[in-house]
Amino acid sequence: MIDRDSKDGASGRRGEAEKESPGRPIPPPSHLPVSPSPPRPVVTSPRPQGSPKDLRILLWDIDGTLIRSLRTGAYKEYTIPVLEEVFGTSGQLATMRVSGMTDLQIIAEALREEGFTHDDVRQEIHRISQRLTEEARRVTGNGEPFFEVLPGVVETLTVLDEHPRYQSALLTGNIEPMAYLKMELVGLEQFFQLPGAFGHESHERRDLPERAADRINKYLQVELLPEQFIVIGDTPNDIDCARHFGARAVAVGTGRFYSTEELLACKPDAWIEDLSDPELVVKTLDQF
Repeated sequence: MIDRDSKDGASGRRGEAEKESPGRPIPPPSHLPVSPSPPRPVVTSPRPQGSPKDLRILLWDIDGTLIRSLRTGAYKEYTIPVLEEVFGTSGQLATMRVSGMTDLQIIAEALREEGFTHDDVRQEIHRISQRLTEEARRVTGNGEPFFEVLPGVVETLTVLDEHPRYQSALLTGNIEPMAYLKMELVGLEQFFQLPGAFGHESHERRDLPERAADRINKYLQVELLPEQFIVIGDTPNDIDCARHFGARAVAVGTGRFYSTEELLACKPDAWIEDLSDPELVVKTLDQF
């Protein structure tokens, strides 16, 4: 673990934000339809908490941080057919490196050379969302494991869920229905009862922490400062989006695509190898 003072790490274009979805994460908003699934428990009121100044909100990336697909390129396996159906082509997606990008950004960049604009993609986001979720259910529904929970994640999330200082939300490049589908498939959905921010909302990941913070403040009826939010992820874009908002950034070394050296070059506030030691994770977070 290291402590780092920070400036911006990875760079990215500032994109227009898609219209916000409703603040509460359960159930997914109706404007992003999903295939039928078992209902998640509905939270009717925020969890009891101490003084707002002591509260820290953990904004979790999903892929490479909490879970991992069991084969490289799994995302493209269910996304390419959807883009071909909706747009007639998947463009450059097959050859792209997409880790850390939002789904909206991935699709727009994949189709750019085919003449499709960001607005073209936005206009189809409802259909894309529905079809991506349906296709993902199809490819994960054959009884074979598709995702694995990374070492220590369940134990660490359990400890943090019981800790009065911490509450958790998702901050991910996945569109919202896909994010909750992944959590459902691996049995982690119960840990993320706060509203988050998702990959259908902006071309730029750096836009997402502010969206999540606004929703969480409204949900908890508090006014938390940016530095009370901690982004946890495995890519330079996770660090960058935290910096852009003024949140803390904790990098984890469990991603497939970025080395420790590449992550440290982005100057996170802390770095941990993985989430296998809940005590170390809590000790790291307690600094902030």
